[in-house]
Amino acid sequence: MSLYSRRQRRSTINIWPGFVDALTQLVMVIIFVLLVFTAGQFYLTGALSNRDAALAQLTRQINQLTDMLSLQKSDNAALQLDLSKLNTELQSTATAKNAAEAKAGALGTQLSGTQQQLAQKTEDLGKAQTTVDQLNQQLLALRQQLAQIAAALDASEAKNKQQQVQITDLGNRLNQALATKVAELAKYRSEFFGRLRAILASRKDIRIVGDRFVFQSDVLFDTASAELTPAAQTQLASVAQALKQLSSEIPNTIDWVLEIDGHTDARPIHTAEFPSNWELSSARAQSVVRFLIAQGIPPNRLVAAGFGQYTPIAAGNTDADYAQNRRIELKLTER
Repeated sequence: MSLYSRRQRRSTINIWPGFVDALTQLVMVIIFVLLVFTAGQFYLTGALSNRDAALAQLTRQINQLTDMLSLQKSDNAALQLDLSKLNTELQSTATAKNAAEAKAGALGTQLSGTQQQLAQKTEDLGKAQTTVDQLNQQLLALRQQLAQIAAALDASEAKNKQQQVQITDLGNRLNQALATKVAELAKYRSEFFGRLRAILASRKDIRIVGDRFVFQSDVLFDTASAELTPAAQTQLASVAQALKQLSSEIPNTIDWVLEIDGHTDARPIHTAEFPSNWELSSARAQSVVRFLIAQGIPPNRLVAAGFGQYTPIAAGNTDADYAQNRRIELKLTER
């Protein structure tokens, strides 16, 4: 009993101080919490005051930002307008750039062609310069040759002067000889004319015109024919006889010929044998030449020519005029 009583008494004594300690600690905690709360309230009050001031300042800044935003919007609108203008200008610039690039391409092509032409011209110029150099060398050689020729000419000039005197003398002699030949031919022509005139004096259809005997074609040929009639052959035989006698008397130093010219009138002819008056007049002159050759006249002393209708002696268009223009002319001349 006593032991239990002691224990119970001991237990009662030990619980109270612990309670007091716990209560003390609780009070201290409450006080600490109150202090913390008071300090928090103080700081919270200061913070709230600072918050109100900061909020007011923030409101002012927001208002300022709002004003600035409005200004920025105005500036953005202006910038949008400027940007639109810049885009338009940029498109124009791009178009101009494309055109400039195209033009530059064309100019590049043209420049390439021009460079090729320049290269070709440069090459041609080089060739031309080479040619000029060669020509200069040839010119120098030519000048040297000319100098030699001039020297030779100077050397021969004196000799030429001496020869000139001889040439002048020979010229005078030649002129005299020619005058003598002409005079001799004129003498024999006159003699030939005299003999033919005596032979043909009775024929009124044969005339003398200047230095020519003129036979009317109607006397020698039938119409549109180049064959001599028998009567014509008789007349021409006497002419050939006189010419043969005269040719034996003319010196060989005189180069004479008997020219036989055929003429027609202006009326054209067109046959298988004679396509035009040229052929008819030439054929009649050749017929006379062939007959004279057959009579013994040397062929180298005979000349045949056809004049067609282009040298009339009568300008009219009557039958009498046509008859005069159809003719064969004989002329003794020098070759």
